[in-house]
Order: sequence, then structure tokens, then C-alpha cells
Amino acid sequence: MTITPQWKDELRARVTLSTVIMRTEKLVKKGREWTACCPFHDEKTPSFYVNDQKQFYHCFGCGAHGDVISWMTEQRGLSFIDAIKELAAEAGMEVPAPDPIAAKKAEKRASLIDVTTEAQEWFVHNLHTNEGADALSYLKRRGLKPDVLREFGFGYAPENKQALKNALTRFDEEMLVDTGMRIRTDDGNTYDRFRERVMLPIQDARGRVIAFGGRILDKRDGVAKYLNSPDTPLFDKGRTLYNLHRAAPASRQSGRVVVVEGYMDVVALAQAGFEDAVAPLGTALTEMQLEMLWRMVEVPILCFDGDAAGQKAAMRAIRRALPLLAPMRSLGIVQLPTGKDPDDLINEQGAGAMAKLLDEPKSLLDMLWDFELTSQPLNSPEAKAGLKARLMEHVDTIQDRDIQSLYRRELLDRFSAFAYPPRAPKKSFGQQPQRGSWNGKPAAPRTLSNDARATLQKAMAGGQRSDLFGAIVAGLLRHPAEIARHSETLINLARHDAKAAPAIESLIELSETLDSDTTNAISGGQGYPAPPVDNRYTFLREGTPPGEAREELAEAVSLLAHKPALEAAMAATIARFEDDPEGSFAEQARLRQQLITVEERLKAFGRKKAATHAVRDENSVPSDG
Repeated sequence: MTITPQWKDELRARVTLSTVIMRTEKLVKKGREWTACCPFHDEKTPSFYVNDQKQFYHCFGCGAHGDVISWMTEQRGLSFIDAIKELAAEAGMEVPAPDPIAAKKAEKRASLIDVTTEAQEWFVHNLHTNEGADALSYLKRRGLKPDVLREFGFGYAPENKQALKNALTRFDEEMLVDTGMRIRTDDGNTYDRFRERVMLPIQDARGRVIAFGGRILDKRDGVAKYLNSPDTPLFDKGRTLYNLHRAAPASRQSGRVVVVEGYMDVVALAQAGFEDAVAPLGTALTEMQLEMLWRMVEVPILCFDGDAAGQKAAMRAIRRALPLLAPMRSLGIVQLPTGKDPDDLINEQGAGAMAKLLDEPKSLLDMLWDFELTSQPLNSPEAKAGLKARLMEHVDTIQDRDIQSLYRRELLDRFSAFAYPPRAPKKSFGQQPQRGSWNGKPAAPRTLSNDARATLQKAMAGGQRSDLFGAIVAGLLRHPAEIARHSETLINLARHDAKAAPAIESLIELSETLDSDTTNAISGGQGYPAPPVDNRYTFLREGTPPGEAREELAEAVSLLAHKPALEAAMAATIARFEDDPEGSFAEQARLRQQLITVEERLKAFGRKKAATHAVRDENSVPSDG
């Protein structure tokens, strides 16, 4: 059946949420809302609220949130269709007619779940027979307790290639193949996919068995340690998180969800009391899995091994997450000691050691900085420039402009502190001279050359490359301490844009004449040109807080320098087309997309300036009085 969003809106409007909830819970009227002790977690003080006008319930204690449909599915345990039918009958609405194609798919899916359910029962039975004795001994050696074996449904698949087919005789061969438990060869023969393995069921969000994972008992050359079901009509590994049906309720109480590398890690954590853990299934986290995690908590915690492979896994997840970041939506990162998985850490140091790590996760930004800082040697200016380039490539993938701007500012600040550490003042023999002096005598102030002064004045007057470039020159004159911070980017811009080079050279000369403590706008005492007062940009306005000015100035410098660098890279890529047509074409597509993004950001920057002009002009109109 096709249940449209409009139909669901009409259903919600016709059913009073508080009336439905009061059938099982005692609600107390409080202003325009109803309140109660939360039915999703134990509490003594009411933190569960129901708002009929807005058609939702929310618990401020555990975060449970939903509408009348989710109440019927999550609290009453009904399927979505059964919830819809019951509410529609109450509201006097007719449920939309079934979609034949969707109905056929649902029927097939339901039939396949019958197959996987019966297969799971058979696997569990095998574990407790003579045939599964070695597998049961293996699980006991790993320290797994009987109640954990039952809870997670451990079983055993025997070695015989036809064992499953012979056991599940009421299902035809095609259904066994469709569930992924049997493999069909090119010549039409079939055999069991899982053989001589400890088996674990993989369940959907409702706890139904949709796939399996199997682990070998002993290491064998050429045999994968872990084997999962392939994608089937029941199972899409990119849209499934192992243990989600248990972790989701647990996370409402803990306010946390932990993502580990495999399902045995999930089991080890659950046995130690950490019931809010999930795992992807043989792949890096996908966008869909990240969205599923963010629906549970704002900052899921990724827990990886501390070795090189674990760091790479963390970075794969971070790269996937960066474009999806949004306000109050990020990731925390926990790295285990090198060579340790959760089971090792808990067995050697106890559950408290794991709890301490989970209580102090590293932020996504910290992980990004630490990884790139240590990924390559940084013993040359070129290597340091490479660090900055890699960091900015990550930042450019963030779609949310506010978050992108904040990441850029924070990472550039860290890079500046690393690449341009403060220089210790020079000492004369036997005494400490005053700053700006030699042998204790005041030194003559360094002055800017007349040519450099004229070049900067011309740039601010609009005689160079663009209006934005002139504004940046003026901004750097107003905030001269920022020149050194952006010197590398400015030099790269000069290399790609000959017209901008003279002014940039003059800025570098100017920065070398400054006292290291300079923080305010430059005065004209040493031949420095005075920057204009201009309301077009934040960094040119009088009275703007320094932090706000630095942030917008950094964004402007980055934007202006990025485009010519991309254009130069595009030209170099086109030049090597004949030698590597496939690679060149792919690189051109990537660079072209980045150029489009930069153009859009430049336009947005211009629109922001135009809006500032409009506000300024409006404020400058004389009043009638």
C-alpha cells in the first residue's frame, strides 16, 4: 500500500495523541501539555511530555521522541501496517489500497524471513549437539557466558555442503538461494555458504533475522575469518547496523551509541555491561548508517583499534561524515591501545578502563588534526604546506557553511601555531636588551619602502585584480598580525596571479617591519598606508571584535587564493591528457566540481557584502523628524 506523507498528516490530525497514550499511561495536565514518568526508562520525577497541538511526545530524560504512529510501533510493539490500520479505524479513515508491486515484495520478504528464522533455530540447535561441541568450546574459551550466547543467538553451521538444504526441507531451493544461505554456481549446482563456522544472526531494527555472520574456529590459509551474508531482498549491508534493535532502547537511557568494528566487539561490550554498541557489517560506515546513528544521538562514538588500520578506518568514517555535519551533529572518536580490541581491553584492565575511554572521546576535529599532523614527516616548508593543503581539502567537503567556516578557522589557527611558532627575542652577551633595541639602546624603527607603500595604496584603491583583493589588502593592513598567518596562502596566490604579486610582496615586506607584539591597526608613523574604514566587510569595520574580523578575513583570503590554484591545477591536468586520458578526465571532473563550489562561495560572499551595503544605506537615510 502507498502511505503518503499527506495521508499520515491527516491521520495524526484526526487522532488525539494524549488520548492514545492515556490508554496505557497515566498523564497529568500541565498547562497546554501533559506530563508523566517516562514509559521508556525508569524515573521518579516526570520528564515525559505530550503535546497534542504539535502532535509529538518527548522525554527530556532519555530523549524518546515521536508521534502517534511511532508510539504504536515502539511502545505497543505493533508493526507499521498494523499501527496504521488500528489508528485509521479509530479516525474513520480508509487505508489506501495496496500497491500490487509493493505487496508482492512484502510477501516475498515475509516468506524469506520465515526461512532465516527457521535457519537460525537450526544453527542454535547444532551448537548444542556433538557436531557443535568444538564451536561451543571455542566460545567458552573466549569467556562468553551462557546467557550472552542465548541473548545473541550463537549457533553452528556444520561442514557438510548440503546440511542446510537437508534440514530446511519445507523451503524450496530458490528461497534458500534468495536468502544468501546457499550459493548457486555457474553450472546450476548449489551448496551451503556457511560451513564449519560459529554463526550469529543479523537482525533488523525490529529484531527479525535478515542475514547471518559466521566466524571460523581456527585460522586457515585462504579462508576468511569472518563471512557475512551477501545483499539480498532482506539484507542491505549499507543500510543495516548490527545489534541496532538492542542498542536503540539502551541508548535512550545512556544518551550514547558506540560504533565498533565487528559484531564480536559488540558482544564483548554487551557482556561487560555496555549495551548501546552497534557495528557495520564488513564495510566502512555509509551515509545511511551515519543518518541512522544521528537519529539516535547527536554525537555517536566511533571506537577503533589504535593501530594504523584503526586510524585509517577512523579517517574513512570521518571523510564520509564531513559533508553531512550539521549543527549539533558530529562524531566522537575513541582509539583503543595498539593491538587491543574491546574484548582484550576489558579482560586485561576491566570494564572501568573501557568506560573511561568512552567518557572522554576525542572530537572529530581533534582526530582530523592529529591524523594529518602525524601522517607524514613535516621537516620541510613544502611538507608543512602539504599539511595545510590536506586540512583545507577536508574542510572544503563540509556542506554546512557555518561549520565549514568554524573548522577552517580552528584548523588554520592550529596550523599557524605549529608552522609559525613565536621566535624568542635575541640576547646580547651578558644582558637582556629591551625589545626593539640593540645593546640596550633604542633601535631605529624599520620603515616601509616608498614603492611598497604606493603599491599597497593602489591595491586598496581597486587597481589590482578585484574588489575583493583590494578589501583583503585593506583588511590585512587593519589587522597586520594576520599577514604572517596567511603568508603561505598569499605567496601561492602570487605564484598563480602575476597581477596580485606586487601587492603581496609589499605585504610580506610590511610584515617584516612589524614588532612581533603588533596587534592593532598600522599607523602611518613608519610609512605604512592607513587602511580605509569600510562597512562592506566585517574585517574593515571599526569596532568589530578581533575574532570575528579574523574569521571573515581568513575566509576571504582562502576563497581568493583557492580559485587560481584550482585553475592552475586544471591546466596541468589538461596538459597530461594524452599520457593518461582516463586519469586526467577523472581529475578534470573533480577539479571542475571544486571550481563550481568556489564560484558559488565567492558569489555568496558577494551577496553578503551587498546585503551589508543595503543595511548601511537604509540606516543612513535621514528620518522625517
